[in-house]
Amino acid sequence: MRKAGKLPPETIGESYDLEYGTASVEIETDAVQAGERVLIVDDLIATGGTAKAGADLIEKAGGTVVGFSFVMRLDGLDGLDKLGGKPSSSLIAMPA
Repeated sequence: MRKAGKLPPETIGESYDLEYGTASVEIETDAVQAGERVLIVDDLIATGGTAKAGADLIEKAGGTVVGFSFVMRLDGLDGLDKLGGKPSSSLIAMPA
């Protein structure tokens, strides 16, 4: 999964809201097979917008998101609330 425009042309995408605008993430159309179980790993969760968009994208492609893992979590921004109750872990938690 990458920011829009960084992958070869055959992609599917998902847009999400930022504090002051919107952004998009994409995957190659064949990156996820129907029924495949996916753990989303990212460096940071703050508001949860990117993680939720990634999960929506995986599910749009036919996969099942089984959880999330982050290097750092910024507490106080309610990002985990957007993960639909799926399991998540982080190595470091910091106040926002």
